[in-house]
Amino acid sequence: MHMCMWFIFLAFNFLGCFGDVLRVKILYNKKDSALIQFAESFQAQTALLHLNGIPLHGKQLHLSLSKYSSVQMPKEGSSEAGLTKDYGDSPLHRFRRPGSKNVQHIHAPTEVLHISNIPLDVEEEELKTVFEESGTVVRFKYFESDRKMALVEMSSVEESVLALIAAHNYPISPSSHLRVSFTKSTI
Repeated sequence: MHMCMWFIFLAFNFLGCFGDVLRVKILYNKKDSALIQFAESFQAQTALLHLNGIPLHGKQLHLSLSKYSSVQMPKEGSSEAGLTKDYGDSPLHRFRRPGSKNVQHIHAPTEVLHISNIPLDVEEEELKTVFEESGTVVRFKYFESDRKMALVEMSSVEESVLALIAAHNYPISPSSHLRVSFTKSTI
């Protein structure tokens, strides 16, 4: 996958934990910056509230609301064509269904992540391996009442952010993608 498209997918994956991302556009003259269009303005405000200033790759993430209300798709054949992606029809949106309980579970980044949609035949070690690619797993615990959910604690907030970016929507089996979110729970 082309590096810009990979970055676009990671932005969709990460920011999609705070709202339904419709479009992502990497800025042509400033490749370390992007415009993100959410389905609803309050979703953009939620992402800003929870993510502005968090550590990411040794720097602080800076978010601000744009003066633009939408991200325009580039003209076909344009030099900007590979810098923009439309996710409007993506099946990976968390908040599509009206009244979704996912909205109640939006939290600022912490060291602990909530994992759901775990197939029953997936072992703890396999899950830990997915998260260890982003840092040190300090603790791991399945929910006693439902083995399809677990908590994983990383050694820092930055590692937790990187683990969420890498593991959310991770295809853990041919028919299951992991769902990962920040949580205020502790292990």
